[in-house]
Amino acid sequence: MKQIETAVQPWLLTPGPINTSMSVKQEMLHDWGSWDDDFKVLTKIVCDQLVRFVDDQDAFVCIPMQGSGTFAVEATLGTLIDPNSNSLVLINGAYGQRMTKILDYMGRRYVTLDKGDYEPPRGEEVAGILEQNPDIDQVLVVHCETSSGILNPLAEIAEVVERKGRRLIIDSMSAFGAVELNCKTARFDAVISSANKCFEGVPGFGFVLVRKTMLDECKGNAHSLSLDLYDQWQYLEKTGQWRFTPPTHIVAAFNQALKEHKEEGGIAGRFARYSRNQQRLVTGMRAIGFKTLLADQWLSPIIVTFFSPNHANFNFQRFYDLLKAHNFIIYPGKLTQAESFRVGCIGQLFDEQIDGLLEAMSAVLKEMNIPDGNPNR
Repeated sequence: MKQIETAVQPWLLTPGPINTSMSVKQEMLHDWGSWDDDFKVLTKIVCDQLVRFVDDQDAFVCIPMQGSGTFAVEATLGTLIDPNSNSLVLINGAYGQRMTKILDYMGRRYVTLDKGDYEPPRGEEVAGILEQNPDIDQVLVVHCETSSGILNPLAEIAEVVERKGRRLIIDSMSAFGAVELNCKTARFDAVISSANKCFEGVPGFGFVLVRKTMLDECKGNAHSLSLDLYDQWQYLEKTGQWRFTPPTHIVAAFNQALKEHKEEGGIAGRFARYSRNQQRLVTGMRAIGFKTLLADQWLSPIIVTFFSPNHANFNFQRFYDLLKAHNFIIYPGKLTQAESFRVGCIGQLFDEQIDGLLEAMSAVLKEMNIPDGNPNR
């Protein structure tokens, strides 16, 4: 049999999928029966470990959901939000906007606090809206808004939501596992995340950590059979199985990723490495003229948005393709008012990869005959 030549693996400077370790990849070489007791045990191990990341463990349950992170977000909103209730959605980028689109599809009521691309929602603003709208039952917020790279001030938002007696649902897709989320400093009722972000697994399922008291009230809320989080939970509780075909290989890989997450020092270890990546990246990019979208106080260790160079020779697609030829893959920008691009700091990235990217950036600017990354020319 003719052997397929393996291409060099690119470095993914994105917010997920990300580069994974060889040992995580190797876990996908084994096949699993979805109804087999061994896979049931594996599912329970994974869910039990995820619940341990919440300091109020006895109050929460972990529910895995097949599909991308957005599947898990839609399942959460569709199940936990009563069809007759009202929500406050905090928006400062594409993923807050996506939550409103999901609610639109489901015909659920909401009001918004939209801060645009540059600014975080603040606690006092949330307080004002909740006072004006006593019928709001829950607040929805994105922990790290990866369209800009901003890390939202979750503690002050959560304090207001708790004080006003409302529920808090957090989309922590790109932060959970690397940024501390503590119920004592930021009380929440549900947090949504995914396998292929800071835990460094591969794409295929998301998961939701939900307060049992909130979940108990949700039977019959769901707008969808396959996205019924309550039914998924009940079926797992009764049988140990997922309702529909689970991503068996992905779960096995994620179990290995969780082991490696622990070996690196857990959340603190990941936060330290990703923060180092971010600081090294930002310092190096600024040295060649690039400017960050955000002020330093709002930069996250997950992904950084840079303004594109203001030069007649700059074309993002050519810039992207040339970087890819150097074996680095970045993300296009997602801003509404300025041309930009994004560079991720998560996954199996270390000093060597960040330094290599910076060298590639300089080389690509030279190839494009652009003197530096200055966006203000």
